[in-house]
Amino acid sequence: MSDVSPLPILIVDDQPAVVKALEVLLDLHDIANLKASSPEEALRIARNQTLGAVLQDMNFGRSQTSGEQGIDLFRALRRTQADVPILLMTAWASLETAVQLVKEGASDYIEKPWDDDKLLAAVRNLLQLRALQLENDQLKAEVRATRRSLADQYDLCGIVYESEALHRTISLAVSIAGSDAPVLITGPSGSGKERLAEIVHANSRRSQGPFIRVNVGAIPEELMESELFGAEVGAYTGLEKRRIGHFESAAGGTLFLDEIDALSLSGQVKLLRILQSGDFQRLGSSRTLHSDVRVLSATNANLTAAIASGSFREDLFFRLNVVELEVPGLQERCDDILPLAEFFLKKLADGGGSRATDFSERARIALVEHDWPGNVRELENRVHRATLVAPGAEITPIDLGLVNEEELPPPDASSKTVRAEDIAEHKQVLRALSKAQGVVAHAASLLGISRQALYRKMERLGIELERRAKGGPDEL
Repeated sequence: MSDVSPLPILIVDDQPAVVKALEVLLDLHDIANLKASSPEEALRIARNQTLGAVLQDMNFGRSQTSGEQGIDLFRALRRTQADVPILLMTAWASLETAVQLVKEGASDYIEKPWDDDKLLAAVRNLLQLRALQLENDQLKAEVRATRRSLADQYDLCGIVYESEALHRTISLAVSIAGSDAPVLITGPSGSGKERLAEIVHANSRRSQGPFIRVNVGAIPEELMESELFGAEVGAYTGLEKRRIGHFESAAGGTLFLDEIDALSLSGQVKLLRILQSGDFQRLGSSRTLHSDVRVLSATNANLTAAIASGSFREDLFFRLNVVELEVPGLQERCDDILPLAEFFLKKLADGGGSRATDFSERARIALVEHDWPGNVRELENRVHRATLVAPGAEITPIDLGLVNEEELPPPDASSKTVRAEDIAEHKQVLRALSKAQGVVAHAASLLGISRQALYRKMERLGIELERRAKGGPDEL
């Protein structure tokens, strides 16, 4: 990437000689620049033009030495253009103030009088960082537009997500929803398999029919057949009236069989028959009935291993698995953690069940750093817990139960503000690279971006790959 940025750097200083010296230095190196002699002028420019970076003094006016004006300007610029890099110019007297602003998110500071080479190196780095930030923002905007387009065309049943991994799964779900083909939904427990089944049903020709949910794993084996297919009076002890099974109840609609791996072998034989012909019999009856039902099934088990062990029929597997929809675990889609957490918190707050209305930045970091073995269900439960124990309006990592008091670093332990969103993105990229065994082209495909975009993202996030030994894959 070129050192030269089309975006200008804004020089903010009330001393004409300082401004002139900086202008000449930047012009000599083809770095576009603008100037402002006061905080008010700087803010007016920032409100009307996207900046590559800001080079600002800490004091304005001969009598000003406290740095308070620089603090106010820095914070106002961050409110105007949140991500613009800001390089502070400081004299020795206001050095402590500059260090404090670096902790608040300023990119760095330089002392007056400055070294030209060091200043130019800092400015070029900031402009490159800004270009990468804006490119990333554009990519995210394009992704959001794609999400909105999908939501405009289909009923997504209120699902909340940002990740490319889940977007691909949802896109496939709505594309096959119009057929009556059986669908097998796989993924870890608590990841949202039932919600995906709802999306398939909502966008099918059966959307006006019933959507019947059955947790196969919760039905005792001796009652499985009667639960699914129904039973006639006297079919078993204590049954005094005909029992309508789930296949009859779901007529004209969709039957969702969760934890399908828990179905007994005898139940699997009967399920296979109904999938093949649509015919079934109630327990205790010889009369054949016909079912007009679409079957969606789900499992968090490895059915291939179950087939190998003899606990699941291979022919049934292929009947159920005409289309497979894989729901990634939450650790595979870090982009979804914060939007989901905010959604759950807002739902609780709107329902009057929470005095907490926001997450502290530390809580947001703790959320994205957690591995979420319980997936979306665990996330919802932790947010609910936090709203019950949080003493104020802001939720902390302790409220979420993600960290103990003694594990919290002191407030000034870090020299810079770390954003939870950057940590989530960093984890997402590292996970994709790991899954792709370091092959950037494959990792980019997993993330739904181009190889070049991933290289730029890695550069912005400070991710480096070791070069493979000679003779290995050259995709790096």
